[in-house]
Amino acid sequence: MIEDAPFDINGVVAGCLAGREPSIGALVRRYHGLVFSLCFRMLGQRQDAEDATQETFSRVLRSLAQWDSTRRFEPWLLTIAGNRCRTKMARRQRQVHLVIEECGSVAAPRLESGLIFEEVWAGLQHLRDEYRAVFVKFHLEHRSFEEIADELKMPYATVKTWCHRARKELADILARRGNLVEEIG
Repeated sequence: MIEDAPFDINGVVAGCLAGREPSIGALVRRYHGLVFSLCFRMLGQRQDAEDATQETFSRVLRSLAQWDSTRRFEPWLLTIAGNRCRTKMARRQRQVHLVIEECGSVAAPRLESGLIFEEVWAGLQHLRDEYRAVFVKFHLEHRSFEEIADELKMPYATVKTWCHRARKELADILARRGNLVEEIG
């Protein structure tokens, strides 16, 4: 069995800064698993983790000249990866906030095309049946509280309360899952 040569991060970084493809490849191969693992743990979804990993290496390669070679490379690299993940999570949070808060302003077909719909739909499955029914009718079917109250033969105020509670519980569920929102409504 042939022993691997020690990894010389300073030499690899110098090669990357000189634009040498083998050095860039060596850097990515060496740290890809570490970065992907962090991104997957933070984001919880493979596609998002892959995107964040790619964004991390792109950022690292653009910023290598700023790395202080007297310090360890891995913490600097993982800080960049963590920042990419936090940016992605903030973007998710804004998108779900729009989905839940802007009553009737987002069309269901647009939602169904993306991951946001999947996250919201998964969260909806944990709500009480009556809360979920009111939420879906109001936010996805774009029905008014009056129409829902008439259909379900219940007071307007109850429908409005259930919709509010559904939004609040959905936000709590998504926050516990580590996806998207801390508090909505």
